[in-house]
Amino acid sequence: MTSLTADQIRKRVAELGDWFHNIDLNGVRTAPDHFLHDYPNVKWKRFEHAVPKDLTGRTVLDIGCNGGFYSIEMKRRGADRVVAIDFDDRYLAQARFAAEVTGQDIEFHRMSVYDVASLGESFDVVLFMGVLYHLRHPLLALDLIHDHVARDLMIFQSMQRGSAEVAPVRADYDFFEQDHFDDPGYPKLHFIEHEYARDWTNWWAPNAACAEAMLRSAGFAITEHPEREVYVCRRVDRPTGAGAVYPAKPEEDAVTKGTEG
Repeated sequence: MTSLTADQIRKRVAELGDWFHNIDLNGVRTAPDHFLHDYPNVKWKRFEHAVPKDLTGRTVLDIGCNGGFYSIEMKRRGADRVVAIDFDDRYLAQARFAAEVTGQDIEFHRMSVYDVASLGESFDVVLFMGVLYHLRHPLLALDLIHDHVARDLMIFQSMQRGSAEVAPVRADYDFFEQDHFDDPGYPKLHFIEHEYARDWTNWWAPNAACAEAMLRSAGFAITEHPEREVYVCRRVDRPTGAGAVYPAKPEEDAVTKGTEG
């Protein structure tokens, strides 16, 4: 645990900019006026029972760690190793500070979800929380997670919009059948061309049926749905066998290519 005083923590929290994760750092809240209130703790309380309480002996990858809330919780559950990645330098700085103050040993990397293959290992638990709707290529991200870093469990969460209904879908339809596309419970991924909630990185908003269908399509069997937007999944064989549209290249290949010519 840190030896910093509350005033020192408060000063550093302010220096690190606006926080999206409201984390309790020895009595100092990082985002006390969050528009979603005590987020993400309010969401975590609704599904924490679905995550193994004892992670001793397990490894965890937190993709899009933001301020580090979930990474810290995984260490508190005894995970042997937690690797946290994010592409935003500000979030990584916040997460490193939060880990320091709370005394958690977490490994951080500046990395996109599209580059997870470069980690060169798979993990017992993968957290993919609040990232999918920020991606221009969401299904590719799920494919890469499945192919390169998910060994067993994946905890998934995405903002959802549209119907919460999940309609039964047949395995195939005739070319001239079209009515099912208008069913509110048919999988739909809503594209956001400009901004949503004043955030230009909000690219997609799946309905519930689409979130579930994308997970299955990428090779993740849903075992529990403990919260409206949260799914606990297990990695299984992808139903069609088709993987990512391009193979991830090992880091040494990129270095080699850079020296050619």
